[in-house]
Amino acid sequence: QVQLVESGGGLVQAGGSLRLSCAASGRTFSNLDMGWFRQAPGKEREFVAAITWSGGSTYYTDSVKGRFTISRDNAKNTVYLQMNSLKPEDTAVYYCAADSLWRLRIVPDQIFYWGQGTQVTVSS
Repeated sequence: QVQLVESGGGLVQAGGSLRLSCAASGRTFSNLDMGWFRQAPGKEREFVAAITWSGGSTYYTDSVKGRFTISRDNAKNTVYLQMNSLKPEDTAVYYCAADSLWRLRIVPDQIFYWGQGTQVTVSS
């Protein structure tokens, strides 16, 4: 079992920055690929970013490329999402997820481990 706890969400003005953190426990974190998803009101959950277990490869949805950066610290069992140049359309609940890269990017409905989510609100 893996427990994931997100933090760092909040209210920010457009153009501002936030850093989300996801702390993992319960299983060897360094063996897991990790990802961030988000869900806006009335919309389906969507993939935002993923990082391989080693941190050697990262992936982003087009709408956040150049603005968001995913990273991880395996010594701290934590994955981060640095969000810069935030836009009102980034407003959503952001979820951390842990599984294989295949599930994170291709079949997210099969992801085993999810955090509870953290709200990000970007005002215009």
